[in-house]
Amino acid sequence: MLIFKTLKSIALSHRKFFLLILLFVSGEMQAQERLGNYQIRVVPEKADWTYVLNQTAKFQISVTLDGHPVSGLPLKISCGPEMMPPTIEKNVTTTIQTLTIDAGTMKEPGFLRCIASFEKNGKTYRNLGTAGFQPELIVPTTKDPADFDKFWDEGKKELAKLPVDSKIELLPGYSTPIVDVFHVSFQNVGSWNGRPSRIYGILAIPKSANPNQKFPAVLNVPGAGIRPYRGSLALAERGIITLQIGIHGIPVNLDQTVYDNLASGALNRYMFYGLENRNEYFYRRVILGSIRANDFLSGLPQFDGKNLAVMGGSQGGALSIMTAALDPRVKGLAVWVPALADLNGYAAGRAGGWHHAFKDEKNRTIEKVETSRYYDTVNFARRLKVPGIYTFGYNDETCPPTSMFAAYNIIKAPKNLLLALETGHALTNEQTDRVNKWMENLLKQK
Repeated sequence: MLIFKTLKSIALSHRKFFLLILLFVSGEMQAQERLGNYQIRVVPEKADWTYVLNQTAKFQISVTLDGHPVSGLPLKISCGPEMMPPTIEKNVTTTIQTLTIDAGTMKEPGFLRCIASFEKNGKTYRNLGTAGFQPELIVPTTKDPADFDKFWDEGKKELAKLPVDSKIELLPGYSTPIVDVFHVSFQNVGSWNGRPSRIYGILAIPKSANPNQKFPAVLNVPGAGIRPYRGSLALAERGIITLQIGIHGIPVNLDQTVYDNLASGALNRYMFYGLENRNEYFYRRVILGSIRANDFLSGLPQFDGKNLAVMGGSQGGALSIMTAALDPRVKGLAVWVPALADLNGYAAGRAGGWHHAFKDEKNRTIEKVETSRYYDTVNFARRLKVPGIYTFGYNDETCPPTSMFAAYNIIKAPKNLLLALETGHALTNEQTDRVNKWMENLLKQK
């Protein structure tokens, strides 16, 4: 009897122990929180995102959390021509099923954009999709000045009077076993006061056991901003001399804080400096400086003397087109998300290019609009004579596709367009690979 009571007591103790464990684990499970990543998808119903004029564009919208659809979220929807006030605004609630939104149509070639957003736990989630309406028919709104060529010929003559006066410094810490890297500078025209300035950059030259070996060369012009550079080594490692330049007349290998301070101070909004006068506008020195960079490359003893190209994205995409149009030594160009195109498109009731100065009607003075025509990517694109590869997407909010197609469509030279529909103002790995391969084939004549 005593043994039985003892066993019963032990059993009850074990049950209490396991019950405590269960309660503890349950409490721990209740204390867990789910922290996931909400994603909004906004996709035109047509697989190629492209419609004919007057055809209704529909967008499919969904919200997921950890890959699964989420219902019950209040979603704000706005649709209309890109960069313009929305023509459709509505509030909807998400369901497990994908929502379909009728976004209307367009009567003129262009782009219709649908934006979806919601707030959750103090954070705003947002995404967009963009439908094209026969973008191959988009034509520029900017005018071509009658003295455009004369203006730039005079600038090139002024540049030619200045010695290159190059300075070259080896950067062992930047160099690799197969590429020598240098910090370089050379003389350029100045701004309004007539005094010379300098262009700084990072030069990368492939190493070779043959001291007499020659290489093709490519100029890499920069996107907007103020930053240091480390050189374009990917192409240099493929046997191509590369020169990556800055445009602000300061060394490009300084501490990051130097550039941060300039970006928030003296060089803040530099893209608007001197816009009232074509001879004083900021980009005059920059464009002529890009030509001077080709002077420097052409004078290198390692250059093969004939195969020279230019490449860049955004602001650099614009500068690539400008340089190739003005410099007959350039044999080809690679451009992504080009800026500064069809700048005054806003006056025609549609998206204009970055820098968007003319989105505000108060900025559309006669002087500024007239100056912009001498610096609009479109008017350089008209003059291109060499082959190029171009790539951008429909979802770019910095360089609207309307403005980029305005420049691309007017090019008469051989051209190849890679559309990465869903990308915004960025370049995917796939685009980068295709651009680099195209450039290598061009310069090495494969």
